[in-house]
Amino acid sequence: MKIFFLFTFSTFLLSAFEQATASAHYDKILTHSRIRARDQGPNVCALQQVMGTKKKYFSTCRNWYQGAICGKKATVLYECCPGYMKMDGTRGCPAVAPIDHVYGTLGIVGATSTQQYSDISKLREEIEGRGSFTFFAPSNEAWEQLNSEIHRNLVDNVNIELYNALHHHMVNKRMLTKDLKNGMTLVSMYNDQKLLINHYPNGVVTVNCARIIHGNQIATNGVVHVIDRVLTAVGNTIQDFIEVEDDLSSLRAAAITSDVLDILGRPGHYTLFAPTNEAFERLPRGVLERIMGDKVASEALVKFHILNTLQCSEAITGGAVYETLEGNTVEVGCDGESLTVNGVKMVKRKDIVTSNGVIHLIDEVLIPDSAKQVIELGGAQQTTFTDLVAQLGLASSLRPEGQYTLLAPLNGAFSDDTLRMDQRLLKTILQNHIIKVKVGLNELYNGQELETIGGKLLRVFVYRTAVCIENSCMVRGSKEGRNGFIHIFRQIINPAEKTLHEMLRNDKRFSVFLSLVKAADLDDVLSRPGEWTLFVPTNDAFKGLTDDDKDILIRDKNALRNILLYHLTQGVFIGSGFEPGVTNILKTIQGGKLYLKTVNDTLLVNELKSRESDLMATNGVIHVIDKLLYPADLPVGNDQLLTILKKLIKYIQIKFVRDSTFKEIPLTFYKINIIESNVQPIIRKEEPIIKTYTKIIDGRPVEVTEKKVTEERIIQGPEIKYTRITAGGSDNEEKLKKLLEEEVTKVTKFIEGDGHLLEDEEIKRLLQGEAPVRRVQPTRRTQGGAARRRTRLAYS
Repeated sequence: MKIFFLFTFSTFLLSAFEQATASAHYDKILTHSRIRARDQGPNVCALQQVMGTKKKYFSTCRNWYQGAICGKKATVLYECCPGYMKMDGTRGCPAVAPIDHVYGTLGIVGATSTQQYSDISKLREEIEGRGSFTFFAPSNEAWEQLNSEIHRNLVDNVNIELYNALHHHMVNKRMLTKDLKNGMTLVSMYNDQKLLINHYPNGVVTVNCARIIHGNQIATNGVVHVIDRVLTAVGNTIQDFIEVEDDLSSLRAAAITSDVLDILGRPGHYTLFAPTNEAFERLPRGVLERIMGDKVASEALVKFHILNTLQCSEAITGGAVYETLEGNTVEVGCDGESLTVNGVKMVKRKDIVTSNGVIHLIDEVLIPDSAKQVIELGGAQQTTFTDLVAQLGLASSLRPEGQYTLLAPLNGAFSDDTLRMDQRLLKTILQNHIIKVKVGLNELYNGQELETIGGKLLRVFVYRTAVCIENSCMVRGSKEGRNGFIHIFRQIINPAEKTLHEMLRNDKRFSVFLSLVKAADLDDVLSRPGEWTLFVPTNDAFKGLTDDDKDILIRDKNALRNILLYHLTQGVFIGSGFEPGVTNILKTIQGGKLYLKTVNDTLLVNELKSRESDLMATNGVIHVIDKLLYPADLPVGNDQLLTILKKLIKYIQIKFVRDSTFKEIPLTFYKINIIESNVQPIIRKEEPIIKTYTKIIDGRPVEVTEKKVTEERIIQGPEIKYTRITAGGSDNEEKLKKLLEEEVTKVTKFIEGDGHLLEDEEIKRLLQGEAPVRRVQPTRRTQGGAARRRTRLAYS
């Protein structure tokens, strides 16, 4: 009868346990293990054992399908699930394991060393008797791995030290794994010492960072969980540990300087990756001194080593990303028995448990981007750029207190020809990649202009899936440092120097196209300010065109303009700014549509390959093609013109509709705005100030009278005309007028002369952008001022 009762009671408890599996990670993982082993019979669980060790895990799906734990190959084992046992002659584990008191259960789960120590320390009577206990029982291997001196002291003093140590592993109530919540603190049966519970999503449950390797073995008076190490008493806070640990004096100094040390004394669940003194000594002295002398940087440095979650080493079975108190993330993983941080083995000592977290000692200092100088942000793919910046003396100009943005091309962007350039030219190129201000990715907008330290203005183009500056587009990897941002670019940035017209004129490949542009009266369009994308056919596109053919084209100006303006679209469109493989439709000035896409880094225009793309001009961009473009839906009504076009265009069928004509395209798509400003200078004088005093000249006293005259001239400028081209007619006239009025105001400034006032002709030259006749002292000039003050001294 007694046996039947015990069997029924154990079955009830196991049933209750199984109903709770949905509420605990450990139990969910255990359920998956049973499913994986269902072919082996009832109540069999599949485990993974790390090869070469005795470490076994109920695995997550990720570890299971990788066939590895912590990067080490794992073999599959099939064992009876907790609470079940085998029967002779049957498959699987059909029988329920016998139930006994806690002392007897220690033998059932194989924790025979803990059972033996319970016997000799006189704990046996207690755990055989009445009560409800949870015993976190160290495995036999755990006792073997215990520090030999500690182990010897416990065994030598069984009635006090060993008895107390075993009580430290016990809680005075039954706690199944489903009851062990993450972040929970239990009170042990020894001196109310704390037991810190962590229950991780991968099913790992730890007690003071010791992993439960066999859980939920029910006893008549409690439950036994086998753990993989002997528990040690929890110390004070992380702050307390840092303050007394000699090997962390450098970290202590940094934490005090940055006011972070107090945070580690507060209640919480922290993980501290604590660099040792040796780790700090490895840092370049200049870097360490700079960070320690900058409170913001030192605070970022220390907080970058702190997680706001408690991560015991035994809970880490693969890489995972965690946010630090600094705000950025680190990847914590494992490689066999070693912990890794950002993929590097650096942990010297694991799992120093405190009342508010855990400490892992590391032998490298982790420096976050926010504590680095902008030049230090370059990664392995930008070393050519950062090395050149240092070698050519530009790194020293990036002051720690300044604000900069580096536009760093990938290593592959620097050709051998570029690297062999004269160093002065190379330095100029690099200066064009350093912006005077700190600009983040989310601060960039289309049409923005950024000034480089070399004085160049770079244009920003924002597309649906790309951000480009001049001819080069960004790739992922932007970072923010202490004094600036770094953005990564595919190519070297080439600032525009010439207009579209000047570029065509200076390149003999485009001479035929340019002559047609001139004949169509369109060369002015390509010379004026604006934002255009021009698809330019080379002379090869006009092979077979005779002088007579050309004359026929030129005589029909409407036809010529329709053809040429089909090559021009408003807006600047960089080839690498297009989403790869996706067709982009652009409306041309002629009215037809161009179909563009990039395939294998090659720009296709109406399926024709661009032979050279992204040639930047001050008023747009050129893409070179070797065929003349023509809108497929535009009919030709003239036999002669049809014959000419068929000579040049063979990739499409040109429509012929007799007597159809080309529409007239007036040059109203851009407009010359003239705004006149007719203002006069105003001169205002103040009352003279007269001072009399005695001065010694040649040893004799002489009375001197000084007359101080202050004269103020407000320069508003003579009559001046401004010319600017805007696309789309007169919509922008009011905006342009306001802008030009602001420009007139900017001309008004302080001018410090050398004894004379500027005359009207000189003022006019200044307003028109010409250099004044008299030399201006640049260090004493301010822009935007409305007046000029000059003081003359006259002696009498």
